[in-house]
Amino acid sequence: MASKQQVRASHILIKHQGSRRKASWKDPEGQVIMNTTKESAISQLKSLRDDILSDKANFVDVASRVSDCSSAKRGGDLGLFSFLVFVSLFFSVSILYCRVLNFLSSFIYSFFLIDILW
Repeated sequence: MASKQQVRASHILIKHQGSRRKASWKDPEGQVIMNTTKESAISQLKSLRDDILSDKANFVDVASRVSDCSSAKRGGDLGLFSFLVFVSLFFSVSILYCRVLNFLSSFIYSFFLIDILW
């Protein structure tokens, strides 16, 4: 059970040329990632987000199929985490969107990644 200091979140991660690690479970050699621009990753995520919000697609199914994160095998589930474990940006957005609004986030931009949190 989650405490008040913990949040459960899921995400869809699309890696791109600027990602720190240019490989993933579905692209072990990084061929697709090295050819994916940041703009293309954003465009993909916008389209996926629109499909999820309009009920054309299911978040867990999309995350399992598309996400570059190994959490894809769990439908994008990152599990429970606290401020001390994850970066404060993820924590703040997770609380706002996942706990308070129970809503799909817009995009989370960090130094190397672009995410959608659920």
